[in-house]
Amino acid sequence: MTGTAPGTDTPLRVGLVGYGLAGSVFHAPLISATEGLVLDTVVTSNPERQKQARTEFPDVRTAATADELWPRADELDLIVVASPNKTHVPIATAALEVGLPVVVDKPIAGTAADARELAGLAEARGLLLSVFQNRRWDNDFLTLRKLLAEGELGDVLRFESRFERWRPQLKGGWRESGDPAEVGGLLYDLGSHVVDQALVLFGPAASVYAESDVRRPGAETDDDTFIAITHTSGVRSHLYVSATTAQLGPRFRVLGSSAGYVKYGLDPQEAALREGLRPGPGWGQEPEPLWGRIGAGESPLTGGGDPVPTLPGDYPAYYAAITKALREGGPVPVTAHEAASALDVLEAARRSARDGVVVTL
Repeated sequence: MTGTAPGTDTPLRVGLVGYGLAGSVFHAPLISATEGLVLDTVVTSNPERQKQARTEFPDVRTAATADELWPRADELDLIVVASPNKTHVPIATAALEVGLPVVVDKPIAGTAADARELAGLAEARGLLLSVFQNRRWDNDFLTLRKLLAEGELGDVLRFESRFERWRPQLKGGWRESGDPAEVGGLLYDLGSHVVDQALVLFGPAASVYAESDVRRPGAETDDDTFIAITHTSGVRSHLYVSATTAQLGPRFRVLGSSAGYVKYGLDPQEAALREGLRPGPGWGQEPEPLWGRIGAGESPLTGGGDPVPTLPGDYPAYYAAITKALREGGPVPVTAHEAASALDVLEAARRSARDGVVVTL
């Protein structure tokens, strides 16, 4: 599914809605680094962020609201929604209704039903709709996919994934709001990443169990959550997201019938983007001391196993795939239906944590 795209020699013009963390650190730099895309307009009502956008991208136009884009929809080829979670569905809907393809940052919606309704609208209009799940292009995830494809672990029995932080003080803002309309909390923030990765690796969920806590004084929404998924494949995924972890565990611990893989540390791409670095030669590479280890019978922290070269992370691949889909009508890198399946799990986890039950999907 595509939108109306100009000739292959003309860059596709992107309207980016939102210039907070997601818009300024992830989307704008990656869009500008993608051959065939140009950042045309940044939408933010914050004057300082408008100034920041014009400083970082001198040719960019700015607008205060997304509604300013729709009358000139014929000047744009793609809308990227990187605004607060509660605005994702209304802005994406408005863009699709004026005939523009859309990329939405995760989570695409607050519910799986809303995600599927949005997918239905895009399909009815014949327009691209994709979800920015950048962690599918993390270095450790790409390395693990390679190990699994090559059968290096045997049959996987348990997948442990941790996205943990030590942030004992609240930062404030909508992500920490207790208002359900804001779709805040770690379950829907970092949980969107770890659940998506688990489903990509091991297939659909059969049942979900979760524990979710509000640990920090003054916090209004979950900041320490555990999700257990039993996949229809038989694999069990144990997923941890936390802002209150004083000692960080391994990012991945994957236990198979013949070997295990353990990887510490986060992919370096987010830190690089925050520092103002941009994709180029050597992008996403990790030094050898940070490589994960594969083996059996001994902890990697005491020398067990063998180092596994970590593949370079590749966030630029997402927008390269979006460009190809718009130009050629090929598949999108992450579909709204895949995002809806992840939201099924997140909704089940929320119910499980609230009621203390295992939820069957």
